[in-house]
Amino acid sequence: MNESLRQQFGNIDIYLFDQLLKGTYDDCQSVLDAGCGQGRNVAYFLQSGYQVYGVDSSVDNITAIKQLAASFSSSSPQENFSVALVENLPFDDEKFDLVISSAVLHFADNAGHFGEMLNSMWRVIRPGGYLFCRLASDIGIENLVRSIGNGRYLLPDGSERFLVNQEMLLSMTSELGASLHEPIKTTNVQNLRSMTTWCLQK
Repeated sequence: MNESLRQQFGNIDIYLFDQLLKGTYDDCQSVLDAGCGQGRNVAYFLQSGYQVYGVDSSVDNITAIKQLAASFSSSSPQENFSVALVENLPFDDEKFDLVISSAVLHFADNAGHFGEMLNSMWRVIRPGGYLFCRLASDIGIENLVRSIGNGRYLLPDGSERFLVNQEMLLSMTSELGASLHEPIKTTNVQNLRSMTTWCLQK
């Protein structure tokens, strides 16, 4: 059974898997993974016949996800995957039913860069569509992170990240004219880092 699940879903983010189990994205047909890496979050969508697209700044990652797509689905040709920046997505407005942003936004250089990436992703979501975000936050570890300027922090695990908090996420939700289709949820990883799931509907 475990092997069957692994074949169907790959190494998918457990919180994205949660949304799939709940049927949140059942009516979606077109999916963009913005900052797709080598495609760990799109294996299920590829083999289930979704129109899947991906962008990443790494040539090697795009090469890998093209190979993954070739083994699964004719509905997602290799040209759907390209080297591009999240803040400058090469797609028309309102093209996608779902945009996935998993462990990407916390690499923002500063608040301006964060906003550019967020607005770029929001632009390509159709009305009624979804944005799934997982990103680092200071929620629950506020006193354990150290500011290094421009909204970036040194975390107890030794990494440097742009961090959000609940107030920021709620404010940005309002500014986008979005709605939370689930409450903001945060996982505190043994006080070393916190990862927050932010699920929006347009």
